Amino acid sequence: MTDARPTIAIIDCAHGNLFSIAQACQRVGLEPLVTHDAGAIADAGAVILPGVGAFGTAMEEIRARNLIAPIEKAAASGRPFVGICLGMQLLFEESREFGTHGGLGLLKGDVVRFDETREEGLRSKVPQVGWNRIRPSQGETWTGNLLDGIAPDSYVYFLHSFYVRPSDPQARLALTTYGGESYCSAVQHGNIAAFQFHPERSGPIGLAIFRNLAKLVSA
Repeated sequence: MTDARPTIAIIDCAHGNLFSIAQACQRVGLEPLVTHDAGAIADAGAVILPGVGAFGTAMEEIRARNLIAPIEKAAASGRPFVGICLGMQLLFEESREFGTHGGLGLLKGDVVRFDETREEGLRSKVPQVGWNRIRPSQGETWTGNLLDGIAPDSYVYFLHSFYVRPSDPQARLALTTYGGESYCSAVQHGNIAAFQFHPERSGPIGLAIFRNLAKLVSA
C-alpha cells in the first residue's frame, strides 16, 4: 500500500492559470485539487491562490463564491499558503487598478501601477511581459523559504502592470528591477508566501519552487 500524495487546493476564483499550476504540482508529487469548496480548502495540506486579470473583478468573484472566509481560515491555519501573480496582489489591503479596490487584507500594503515615465524621457513598456531576474531582498541568498536553493539573479516569467508595496520591509522576499524601478516580486510572512511572477511558467526555476512547496507540505 502506498501513501497518498499530499493534496493541495488550488482556489478557483475564475481568474487563474489553473491547468499549468495543477500540472506543476503533479510533477513534484502533489495532488492538486482545483476547487472553490470551503471544506476542500480547509482539508488540503496547502493552498494556492492564483490569479490573472483585474483586481476588482477578481475580488467580486471571490465574494460571489463565498471564498473570503475560507481563504482567511486557510491563511490563519499555519498551513502553507501561496499567492501567484494577481493572487499575490489580492492578499494586500488595497489596489489602485481602475479605481480603488479593497483586497483581502491578509498582508499590509497596497498595489500600484508601474510608472511608465522615466528620467531623460525614457519609458518602460507596461505591462512587463517576459523573463526578468529576482534577487534576495535581504542577505545574499534565500534560506528556509520557497526560494531556498535558487540562485540569486535567476530568471523567472512575469506578466503584470501592477506590483505590491508591503508596509513591512521584512515581508519582502525578492526584488526585481524593471524600467529602472526596483520593486517587490515575492513576499513571505509566516506561512504565507507569494510571487508576482509565474512559477508554473518559469521552467526549472519554477519547478524548484514547487518542489520546495512539496517538501514543506510533506514535512
